[in-house]
Amino acid sequence: MEKARRKFILGGAALGVAAAVPLLRPKALGQGGHSNYFQNISKALDAAGFSGPTMVVDLSRLKANADVLSGHLRGHFDYRIVAKSLPALGLLETVAKETGTHRFMVFHLPFLQQLAQSQPKADILLGKPLPIAAAKSFYSSPPTSGFDPKLQLQWLIDSPRRLQQYAALASNLGQELRINIELDVGLHRGGVNDVQSLTEMLNIIQKEPQLSLSGFMGYDAHAAKMPGILGGPEKAIDRGLNIYRQRLEQARRILGDQFPSDLTLNGAGSPTYQLYKRRSGSAPCNELAAGSCLVKPTDFDIPTLDDHEAAAFIASPVLKRLPQTQIPGLESLTGAMRWLNPNREQTFFISGGYWKAQPESPKGLSINPIYGRSTNQEMLNASNQVALREDDWVFLRPTQSESVFLQFGDIAVYDKGTIVNCWSVLSNS
Repeated sequence: MEKARRKFILGGAALGVAAAVPLLRPKALGQGGHSNYFQNISKALDAAGFSGPTMVVDLSRLKANADVLSGHLRGHFDYRIVAKSLPALGLLETVAKETGTHRFMVFHLPFLQQLAQSQPKADILLGKPLPIAAAKSFYSSPPTSGFDPKLQLQWLIDSPRRLQQYAALASNLGQELRINIELDVGLHRGGVNDVQSLTEMLNIIQKEPQLSLSGFMGYDAHAAKMPGILGGPEKAIDRGLNIYRQRLEQARRILGDQFPSDLTLNGAGSPTYQLYKRRSGSAPCNELAAGSCLVKPTDFDIPTLDDHEAAAFIASPVLKRLPQTQIPGLESLTGAMRWLNPNREQTFFISGGYWKAQPESPKGLSINPIYGRSTNQEMLNASNQVALREDDWVFLRPTQSESVFLQFGDIAVYDKGTIVNCWSVLSNS
């Protein structure tokens, strides 16, 4: 009797597992091919003769995002374009024209050299401290465009030690340097975070005739992702601005009558710039920096940027279509894996791959977690509900713009059904 009872229980459990497996299977995703939007981009790429992986920027969406940004900042703060997030002269010039600014934030020596040469009226603020060797290199081959570093360039400095290096360079070259001091307002990625360091730096600037204080910069990207249990974004912004305000008051006390009246007081970034609008009367900043929000990669799908649209996509052609997904060495399990996950029914190999990007169109594409990644022919899977053939385009959304944009050569500029331009990316060397 006991043996029969055990068999009954085990049999019931087996039936329960068998019944549960179909319920645990993911739903087959996909609704055919591309939406009208991506069909139109596909036709435009074909008409223009593109055949390989291409970065596409939607000009109308880019301008719409710039208008959204301007609407939030207008009358409250000046705007500084973050060049690393929009690393093409065409991109930067379009955004500058649309937003009415000539202020840029630059993070790399090559970008600094190219912008100083191509944008002689630019006001440039470094977005991170550069090794003293980079500053020496810049002054060893100064721009010939008419750009004047002593009036138009601000070096970002994060510590007394680095400031001493720049002071020595200024003295050796007989070159006036404008110094913008980086503040740690909560991100904890360097910058001044105590009274003593700032006092020491201000004293150095006062003693060195070739140095002048041009402003402060406090970056607060952490605030947008601060969980509610720690006070959320609003509290994080307020804490950061309070630190900023304290450092600014300290500088006023130390410099006294020598405190400049026209400082560049930079803050924010794409994730947080909209949080400053309601603080425009109390925030110590007079300008905000942003760049990624204008093309909106997936890392910026956050509540503070809900009114921005994705404006950049990687287009790659389908090289091969296979009616099943086979994993080397596990061929005998092909049928079982396909049954367990209907979204592994089809396989597509595209040109290139392994980018910081996620499949966007057609809906239902996914990266196979077992097969492995490839920069040559990336595998994408889909259910049989996804309609793609060889030579069709697949679209992915970058997770970020700053490094991904530099991997494809010229950017294809799409506008209302046509590729209207190709923008060369900035050189990173």
